[in-house]
Amino acid sequence: MKKFPNAFVIIIGVLLFAWLLTYMVPKGSFLRITDAETGTTTVVKNSYHVLDGTSLSLFDLLLAVPKGMASSADVIVLILLLGGCFYVIEKTGAMAQGLHKLTTLLEGRERVGLLVVATLFTAAGASIGMQEEVIALMPVLLLFGKGLGYNAFTMLYASYGSTVIGSSFGPSNPFAVLLAQKEAGLPLLSGSGLRFGALLLAFAVWAIYLWYYAKRTKLPKMVMAESNTVLTFRSKMILILLAATFSIVVYGLLFWEWGFHEITALFFGLGLVAGIVGNLGMEETSEAYIAGFKEMIFAAMIIGLADSISVILEEGKIMDTLVYALFAPLQYLPASLSGVLMMLAHAVLHFPIPSYTGQAVMTMPILVPLSDLIGLSRQTCVLAFQYGAVLADLFVPTNGALMAVLAISGIPFNQWIRFIARPTVLIMALAAMTLVYAVMVGYA
Repeated sequence: MKKFPNAFVIIIGVLLFAWLLTYMVPKGSFLRITDAETGTTTVVKNSYHVLDGTSLSLFDLLLAVPKGMASSADVIVLILLLGGCFYVIEKTGAMAQGLHKLTTLLEGRERVGLLVVATLFTAAGASIGMQEEVIALMPVLLLFGKGLGYNAFTMLYASYGSTVIGSSFGPSNPFAVLLAQKEAGLPLLSGSGLRFGALLLAFAVWAIYLWYYAKRTKLPKMVMAESNTVLTFRSKMILILLAATFSIVVYGLLFWEWGFHEITALFFGLGLVAGIVGNLGMEETSEAYIAGFKEMIFAAMIIGLADSISVILEEGKIMDTLVYALFAPLQYLPASLSGVLMMLAHAVLHFPIPSYTGQAVMTMPILVPLSDLIGLSRQTCVLAFQYGAVLADLFVPTNGALMAVLAISGIPFNQWIRFIARPTVLIMALAAMTLVYAVMVGYA
């Protein structure tokens, strides 16, 4: 059997397919009105219309790549500088010493440690929509997993997978739920009770699967450091600074409206300080940063290439056509069935729109009038979006973050799909039942 294509080849293939779609799918658009005071854009009801225009040339296809890179520049810089920061910390020896200490404390309780990791990443997803940040953490997480005796699938499931569960089911993800509620004209954080209850159920299902999979696939532990290695004062200081940095980032995202630039700046500073505290000096610290950049460059390229797909569909004038084709038929179906199919349609739409933030901005102004028409509450409409679009980050090959963590973990995409299929179906079934319940109780 031939080797399955790597992440770069898959993304290029999807990019070419998106370009071909601009020749096959009719061009169309909705009329949009932007409020001058609030800046909110709304879609005029029943305003979809067919457009005339020329299809994109081969050179337009090539131009989409640098445009996609430019549009995701803030994320690319975050990944590179985060990678450099963690490479510096690893170079000081603090990471190996800390992991050795942690694995020693978890002796005989490895799966408990795994559940703690899953809980922390789920909380990060639910609160701050963490996802791209996991890319730079993967080398450390894989090393930690080897110290506990777990393979790359287990650690990817417990970390990246858990952030997707938290981001999808959580009540306060600013890039999904809060943004969608704003677009739907709902009070922010409204309806949190049902969302939090569904999050607890989803995490329970997710954690049970993790528990039994980890038990079945236990490996011999890798020794993290020499048995007589002690956690030095310098290493303790670096790890304390690392924990403090994460705490400030979480607080900044929740209360100071921080974005990628602020996070990047903080971790860049942490790397420099860690190098000084770790007695590397500026020369060795800078060399460690450069080595970290090299480790992360492929992941950064994947992120930029994934964003190029949306550029092709938008410039080809077929994005609104795809949205219209997926969601317009729902107005003729019962509300409960419409809610579930709306979730599935969002999952399908996430293939060409790998950013769920962009998907919320694009679809919610269209779906809110539609949901009002078919008797689906706006809260349920938001639920369908977050369950469909965000959960799709577990399996869509156009999601740059997923393809990047797979590349770092050395896991082919086809093997990941076989691994993640069963828990994903279980979680989506739970999401569908939650949507039906929301319709039944008039969730508003």
